[in-house]
Amino acid sequence: MSEAIDRRDGHRPGRRFRSRTGFRWASAVRRAAARSAAGTAVLPVLLVAVVVLAVDLVGGAGAIWLPLLAAGPALAATTNGPRGVLCVGLLAAAFGVVHGMRHGVPGPELAAVLSVLVAVTLASGLASVLRGRRERVLAAVRSVAETAQHALLVPVPPTVGPFQVAVRYSAAAAEARIGGDLYALVSTPYGVRLIVGDVRGKGLPAVGTAALVLGVFREAAHDEPDLLAVVDRIERSLARNLGRDDFVTAVVAGHPRPGQLEVVNCGHAPPLLVRAMGDVVPVDPPRPAPPLGLRALTDQTPDLDVLPFTDGDQLLLYTDGVTEARDRDREFYPLHEGLARTLTDNPASTLTALHDDLLAHVGGRLHDDAALLLIRKPLLPHQPVQPSARDGETPVVGAAD
Repeated sequence: MSEAIDRRDGHRPGRRFRSRTGFRWASAVRRAAARSAAGTAVLPVLLVAVVVLAVDLVGGAGAIWLPLLAAGPALAATTNGPRGVLCVGLLAAAFGVVHGMRHGVPGPELAAVLSVLVAVTLASGLASVLRGRRERVLAAVRSVAETAQHALLVPVPPTVGPFQVAVRYSAAAAEARIGGDLYALVSTPYGVRLIVGDVRGKGLPAVGTAALVLGVFREAAHDEPDLLAVVDRIERSLARNLGRDDFVTAVVAGHPRPGQLEVVNCGHAPPLLVRAMGDVVPVDPPRPAPPLGLRALTDQTPDLDVLPFTDGDQLLLYTDGVTEARDRDREFYPLHEGLARTLTDNPASTLTALHDDLLAHVGGRLHDDAALLLIRKPLLPHQPVQPSARDGETPVVGAAD
């Protein structure tokens, strides 16, 4: 009990001091931001006043342009709260009165100008209140979406089992920060297993389907020794829960033993295998397989491909938001060439450069969800890179087990 009391007494003052200091700092930042916002809101009135004065000096009819002062509170509503809009409206009214009296504007005309300023100020204040409410709702939605994303797409550590790992995810709905693409990588008694997939559709239904797939995958990956059995578990679950037109394309991979990688492709874009020497090869399945959720419509079943995967090799899994990204000339992003250009021995650096290259191709913003997952088997210390089998012959990639 004494230790608990001493520890509590020893830490509380420090926490109180830090919280007070942080509160003062946050208050100072808020005050500075408020002053800056107020200055930004007053700027439209000053600009309009300059225009009125300039017209007055040139043509002598500045009073005709006094209604332009109403633009001040209207523009202030886009940046300030109701209080700032009111201050700008009062400033505009004061300037209008002084300017009107200086030029002998008749009382009825001056009253009409002031009435316009009051009406615009009140309307702008109401618009500012509504804008503030929308911003608070949007902030709440962002917070919920971020929480949902962290629960759904669990952050992947830089090292999982024997692999270096990196992930980049971009949702097309930038405000929501979550979409229909999915990925997961788990360490199981049967080795490291991973999935990258793309749900048909958008919005909350796609997010719900992605959550279903990831939940079944994480459970089955620990229970099923066979990777095809993991895929079958996902298929059965989707068949029970999805509609007729819903499906998920996915690639499921596993590392059951050193030097080998198992891949099951269910209607998804082929992964890219990068050999230690830098050769990039697409891992095409030996025969097409239907997406998850559509197996009942066809007699085709996915195959298990076994790839040699040794030290220095890398595997990139991605969604069609990457390969179907277009530039201004409607040209698709050349992922094969982009990966070859940005390839490094660090998966995180590779994906950062690859993602930047992708954004440069599309002009800065993606129009579809895009996910990239890269794993690499690091070289052992002091181990030289051996020449690949492509020196004079074509290697066999994706041979059936």
